[in-house]
Order: sequence, then structure tokens, then C-alpha cells
Amino acid sequence: MDFHPKDLPIYRTYDISDEGEVAPAVDEMVRLGFKGRKEGFRVLMPKKDSKAAKRIGYAVTTGVTHGLRQTGETRNVKYWTYHHDHDHYAIVLISGSALQDT
Repeated sequence: MDFHPKDLPIYRTYDISDEGEVAPAVDEMVRLGFKGRKEGFRVLMPKKDSKAAKRIGYAVTTGVTHGLRQTGETRNVKYWTYHHDHDHYAIVLISGSALQDT
């Protein structure tokens, strides 16, 4: 990997502080789709509660995969989890074809 995930082009950032906020964000990501999109999506999660961050991250990744399967879209989505800043972890999700075009 010749880049850091924070340097990828981002279409929308979601700041999610608890699991109740995951479903609307996942629904929007699936609705907007990944296919043909050169930008990805970033999800910020609280660092102060690492257990909640793990649950949020799991819910986002599995929710996006499930949603794409339900809509019949390709599930060629790459993601990375990293320390975004002092207060947040982040996940960046982007189409695998967008990475091949760079």
C-alpha cells in the first residue's frame, strides 16, 4: 500500500457515536453505491469507547456488504480502519475499481 487511507478521495464522512446511528449511514452508502464512484466514504468512530467503536465498525462493514448483496450490486469494496485523530478511529470504504484506476 503506497498511500494512507486518509489520503483517499472522500465523498461523504459520517460521524457515528453509537450503534443506533449506523443503519441510516449504511442505508445511504448502499443507496449512493460504490460502483463507478471514484470517491469513498469515511466513518468516524469514538476512540474513548473502543468497544463501541469495534461494534460500530463491524456493523458498518457487514451492513454495507449485506445491503449491496440485497440490491444486487457488486461487493468489490475495500476498507481500512485507522487512527484518524486524537478522538476518532475511522473506516474508509471505497470501490476496488476506483483503486485500480489510480
